[in-house]
Order: sequence, then C-alpha cells, then structure tokens
Amino acid sequence: MKEDDKLPFTAHLEELRKRLITSFAAVGIGFLISYGFKEKLFNILARPLIAVMQPGDKLVFTGLPEAFFTYLKVSFLFGLLLAAPVILYQFWMFVAPGLYKNERHLLLPIVFLSSFFFVGGALFGYFIVFPLGFKFFLGFATETIKPLPAMREYLGFSSKLLLAFGLVFELPLVITFLSRMGLITVDFLQKNRKYAILLFFVAAAILTPPDVVTQVMMALPLMLLYEISILGARIFTRKKTAKEQTEA
Repeated sequence: MKEDDKLPFTAHLEELRKRLITSFAAVGIGFLISYGFKEKLFNILARPLIAVMQPGDKLVFTGLPEAFFTYLKVSFLFGLLLAAPVILYQFWMFVAPGLYKNERHLLLPIVFLSSFFFVGGALFGYFIVFPLGFKFFLGFATETIKPLPAMREYLGFSSKLLLAFGLVFELPLVITFLSRMGLITVDFLQKNRKYAILLFFVAAAILTPPDVVTQVMMALPLMLLYEISILGARIFTRKKTAKEQTEA
C-alpha cells in the first residue's frame, strides 16, 4: 500500500507549502547570485545573436528603464536555471509518497535526469537553434532596412525559447514515469505515434517564432525524444512486470 493513501489532505497541503517555499528560496538565492554578474550573463545570452550581426551593429534599449529591468529579468532567468535542480528535487519529493517503497530508490536518478534533460534542452536551443534562427531573421536586412534589436525584445524572445526547449526535453522522463506508474503503455505510445508527431509540430508552432526553421528544429528533437520515451517505457515496464510476477 502507498503511504500517500494514509496522509490526510491537509498534510498534503502543508507538504506542498514547504516544497514551494524551498523552491522560491532557491530561486531567490539564484537571483541574488546572478545579479552580481548581470552584464556578463546578458552578454553570454546575446552572444549567438551578436555572432551573426554585421560588424559594428549592437543591441539597443529604447526606454530609460529598459536596461535596468532587462538585467533584473536576466538575473531571474539565470537564477531559475540555477535553482532548477532544487525545484525538480522538491517536485519529485512531493510525488514520492505516492510511490511504492521499491520505486523510491529511483528518485535521485530521476532528479539528476530531470536536470540533465532540462539543461540539455536549453543548451540545444542556445548552440543549435539560436544561431540558425537569428541568421534567418537577420537575413531580411537590406541596404535600406537595418535591424536594431532591443534588449527587452531579445531577452523575451531568447528566454522563452530556452525555457521551451528545456521543458520539452523532459518528455522522455515524463513518459517513462507515467509508464512506470501504469498510466500509459508501450502499445499506446506506438499506436498513437502519428498523432504525437502532429502534436509536436503544433506545439513547436505555438512555442517558437512563426518561422519554419525554428519550428522544425524543435519538432525533430521531439520526435527523437518520443522514440527514446518508448524505449524507456518498455524497459521500465518490463522490470515492473517481472517483479510483480515474482511477488505474486
């Protein structure tokens, strides 16, 4: 029997409150650390764009407080990235009471893999998608049209993509976990592969800018991650089934 069944609803709320407070505290600490390096962090974030800009071109800010608030948002973004392992750990520990005892030894690997996939997705967006996407957008410049990207717009654009790629790369872990819990099966994943591919392109169209290059650059990794998810679901489902048959 799961311990989750023995806990009253108020205990779940109290546990959730503690987990949220810890997560917010981790983000706050990450924000303070990041703010001390805000200029360097923004330069790192803007490097893929600067690399494809014409010599002499620079980012601009069009309002007096724009640079200040942009640096605050940059600090929050990197603070969130720094706190991501803590947030993921708190999430999985909140889920832990709903697991069987023989499944809880998987929590630490899950936390590690969650962080790994999230950071891997963000790095994929930064090193692969950003250069191709920015080169595509700047390709519309002409002798009479000159791009003047603003700090605020670039931060909103890039942070949205980084978080989007980080989240979508969690797909294998989420599907494997759902399979382990018995909520989905390998047969279900295989039979609905074509619908999943359609959803990937729809999600890419929503999460990315309206250009084909960026959308395909998100949809293709999702298709690969889906196949990895099926493999992970098959492995963990087999292990669980064998153990249940032994205990029976």
